[in-house]
Amino acid sequence: MSLVLVPMSAADYEHRAAALRRRYATNLRQQRGMSGADAEAEALRQMAEVLPQGLDTAWAILRSAQVDGVTVGWVWATLPGAPGRPEMAWLHNVEVDPEHQSRGHGRAMVLAVEDELRRQGATRFGLNVFGGNTRAIALYESLGFTVMAQQMAKPIA
Repeated sequence: MSLVLVPMSAADYEHRAAALRRRYATNLRQQRGMSGADAEAEALRQMAEVLPQGLDTAWAILRSAQVDGVTVGWVWATLPGAPGRPEMAWLHNVEVDPEHQSRGHGRAMVLAVEDELRRQGATRFGLNVFGGNTRAIALYESLGFTVMAQQMAKPIA
């Protein structure tokens, strides 16, 4: 039982990208205090910037993760040179479907996409994570990611 990354289908991409935009907008509202409309617009803007051709964006690696032919999640990374990340490859999303969590699939997906990035010439790999996502932070730290910058805020009104 080993995890493999396979090219994502157009239908899977549309479904997962729409769900990701909604979750990202929710995080922007909760973590950054943005209004609903502003958060939704920002989520749409950022995804359009990094994935201008969607699934066919040249610098994007969009993969479904499968174990024994069953899709268990997906991963999205970009090669160095993508908008906003010219100096290194970037992990935009790694997601294990709820019914497949806590089995090591997230770790396996990050390691598999890291191998693919390395084969394509990437030498550094970065990511952003919301501060409240302690589960993801623990995973990334266990994989050798370290903090490069940190943003902090507090309400004053």
